Amino acid sequence: MMIPSRSRTLKILFASFAALFAFSAHSQTTLKVSAIPDENPTELQRKFAPLGKYLESKIGMPVEFTPVSDYAATVEGLAAKKIDMVWYGGFTFVQAYIKTNKTAIPIVQREEDEKFRSVFITQTGSDIKSLKDLKDKTFTFGAPSSTSGHLMPRSFLLKEGLDPDKTFKRVAFSGAHDATALQVAGGKVDAGALNISVYEKMIAEKKLDDKQVRVFYTTPPYFDYNWTVRGDLDPALIKKLTDAFLALDPKNPADAEILKLQRANRFIPSKAANYKGIEEAALSAGLLK
Repeated sequence: MMIPSRSRTLKILFASFAALFAFSAHSQTTLKVSAIPDENPTELQRKFAPLGKYLESKIGMPVEFTPVSDYAATVEGLAAKKIDMVWYGGFTFVQAYIKTNKTAIPIVQREEDEKFRSVFITQTGSDIKSLKDLKDKTFTFGAPSSTSGHLMPRSFLLKEGLDPDKTFKRVAFSGAHDATALQVAGGKVDAGALNISVYEKMIAEKKLDDKQVRVFYTTPPYFDYNWTVRGDLDPALIKKLTDAFLALDPKNPADAEILKLQRANRFIPSKAANYKGIEEAALSAGLLK
């Protein structure tokens, strides 16, 4: 009987380890999902539940949604491979993209996210009519890492020659879009900026009284939200997820309900290049190093 040489034995061992690693990398049993906390955790879970069940049926494995306490947790979670897929705003995606050495993959975005906007609101009886009127006023953004609640509103203010940290009486961060709206409505601040989608939803659901607050400025459009996956996920799984989102049909009642909860007409393919403008705005505003 021929005894394998030491070098041949080592090659066999290395091949076995490589095969074992490849198997473990592609033998995922649960898809772990999260989202930036731009609304309260109960609302985020309510919105995701039907989508999670739909994705389970398409990828053939359980989908587990885990809410997080802040935006940074989604970036760290994806980079540490504790989360597989995240609903990101444009700025948080850029942070995750950089943190993962540009391996994170934005797979889809809502059609609306090609031309997203933020709104600046104040109380109905306020004397604020334009951005210039914000001088010496109190103001709140959403979360520091929010695209539509901080980065882009700040960027447009700077373009108007208004540095929030120098020209406002006081600048605060509410932590979420709905919290910003309620703080303005309650008179805790003179004005605030938030995601146009959340604002319209709160008005429609009577969670915000349009007799109490009004929009005095709407930003130009920019790219925003997307669903992003870890770059080292099984390519077959990434394709299944992408295809599942793209297959959601507004003419199908069950799909229409999922899309409604996601405040989407439909999902379309996304790519990292879409968010180059967000990265440039973040660098310009001193929010990215």
